[in-house]
This record gives sequence, C-alpha cells and structure tokens, in this order.
Amino acid sequence: MGSPVSPIIANLFMEFLEQQAIATAPLEFKPRYWRRYVDDVLEIVKEGQVQNLTDHLNTIDETESIKFTFEEEKNGQIPFLDTLIVRKPDGSVKLLVYRKPTHTDQYLNFKSEHPLHQKMGVIRTLFDRMNSVVTETEDRTQEEERVRAALKTCGYPDWAMDRVKNQMHNKNKDADKSRSKKSKTTEEKSKGMVVIPYVSGLSERIQRVLKKHKVDTAMKPHRTLKQILVHPKDKREKAKTGICIYEIGCKNCDLSYVGETSRMLGTRLAEHQAEVKKASEKKYTRSERKTSEMEQTKSAISDHVARANHVIDWEESKILGREHDKGSREASGKIWNKTAVESVGSVSGFLENIS
Repeated sequence: MGSPVSPIIANLFMEFLEQQAIATAPLEFKPRYWRRYVDDVLEIVKEGQVQNLTDHLNTIDETESIKFTFEEEKNGQIPFLDTLIVRKPDGSVKLLVYRKPTHTDQYLNFKSEHPLHQKMGVIRTLFDRMNSVVTETEDRTQEEERVRAALKTCGYPDWAMDRVKNQMHNKNKDADKSRSKKSKTTEEKSKGMVVIPYVSGLSERIQRVLKKHKVDTAMKPHRTLKQILVHPKDKREKAKTGICIYEIGCKNCDLSYVGETSRMLGTRLAEHQAEVKKASEKKYTRSERKTSEMEQTKSAISDHVARANHVIDWEESKILGREHDKGSREASGKIWNKTAVESVGSVSGFLENIS
C-alpha cells in the first residue's frame, strides 16, 4: 500500500478508512482479526475470501490515493514486520525472526573506525530481537547460532558476543539493583553533551576525562565514504560564491589581505582591482608621491600596491569560510586576519584592514 500524502495525514486517513471498511464489510468476508502498524496489516478472514475483502477495502477511498494489496499464507507461514508467523500442526502458532530473501547478513564491521560501544550495540540489537521475537527455546538456539555466524563473518570476536549476552542476562537478573542504582545516578545531573569526531584511542580518553566532569559525549565519524565519493551538486564557482570571508595574496611578498563580503566574491574582487588600477595609474610628482604614501586610501590593497609597488595575486584568491550573519563574518575575518599576521610576523596595514 502506498500513499503520496504525508505520513501523519496518511495515518489519520488510514484510521478513518479502516473503521469504515470493517464496519461496512459483508459478513462472509468480514475480518475476524485485524492489526495494523503504519501501512502493514495482519488480518484473519475466511479461506478464499482474501480477494473479496481487498476489493472491498479499495472501494472505501473514493480518491484512490490509498491502494491495498495482499499476501496470503504459504506453507503455513506468513511474515509480518520483523516476525515470521508459523502455524504448527496442532493449530497453534510460533514466531521466528523474518528476513527478506535479499537479506545479506552484512552489519557494521568490527574493524571499522567506530567506537566500541556502537559495535557492541549491533550485537545487543540482534540478541534483543532474538529474545523478544522468537517464542520457542529450540528456535532461539538456532537463531543465536545464525546471528553468531553472521557477526563472525563481519569480524566480531566471541568475547564481544559473550560479553553482551552476559550483560543482558545480568541486567534481567539484577533488575532491582539496577533500579536502585539508577535512582542514585539521576540525582547527579549531566552538565550537557558534546559531540566529538571519532579517532581511535584518542576519543575514548577524552570521553573518560569529560565523564569525570559530568559531561556526556557522543562520537561521530570525521570522514565517511559518502563525503569522499558522493558529490550530488556541481562545485560552485569561486567568483559566484557570496556571503564569505576571503583572502587575497601578494605575488612579491608573504602578506595577504583578509576581507568579508555579503555579495558575490567576483563582484568584490572587481572592486578591489578597480581601486588598485586607479591608484597605480595616477601620476605623482616627487612631493605628491611622498604625501600619498602617508595617506590611507579606501582599500588596504591599494595602499600596499602604492607603497610597496607590488603585484596582487588575484588568480589565487581563496575563500576561507562562509557565515550568513554579518557579525559572525566580521569576527571570523578578524580571527583569520590575526592568524595571517602571526604567520608572517608582521602587523602591516595590508593585513589589519577588513572591508
């Protein structure tokens, strides 16, 4: 069953639709049992009446935005969500874990660059599903063997699986102790949470230090395959990038100019070039040149060209960062500016001015 509308609206509409459908269904194919989760429905009807019930359901929605399809029981089995419902010879049912035919048993590899607790979480999730879904002891033993075999293929050692199993067993066994311990720990409120990039060995040590100060830590990969391989958008041209902090270097020395602009970088560079051209083409007498060197022009780049007679490297100008808020842009520009000053050991006016 599919729907083009939003999930919330679809769910409300489904509630209304199923109430109408069940209430108006003829007795010969009225469902004896009906349970729905989102858009998956488990129902029990008389044998041979599934198609009639489906046709009836599809007449309720006049807009035809929701369509029902069905899957019948095969060999005494039918899947519903993550469970496989199996009819036993005596007429009772048992539950198994359901896996689609395309399932590959591929999970997070144990050697991957992820925190240990995330890998242990993979084991815990599979064991928890096994314990909560599978109803019979023999089937649970077979499910555990399959889970262990799949995890070993993904590099998980036996000690990791045994540790998780023991932790889950002890948690159920000592439920009262866990509740009393939890009541004590909740009195000490966390001072907040920080998210840090995961670096094997280093991030764990930082986490332990922060934990002493009652600060929770979450970790995320600092480099993913998606970031390396997937580039859905075309790279933006440098000249067409706006709302940014930029740097323009000098071909004759190590000094550079750091500025910020809310317009396109190409527009701002064209203004700088026009100012430099105007300053360099102006004719001075000796006395006028000496006086001009004491004056501050509109642009620090023009001052640098006029006083040092250097050439600006327009082609290699680069974007240092992007900030939509003007105050944040100016603050970031000053930080970049200070860094540039310290790197060349000079506090030239060429670096101090931010336009």
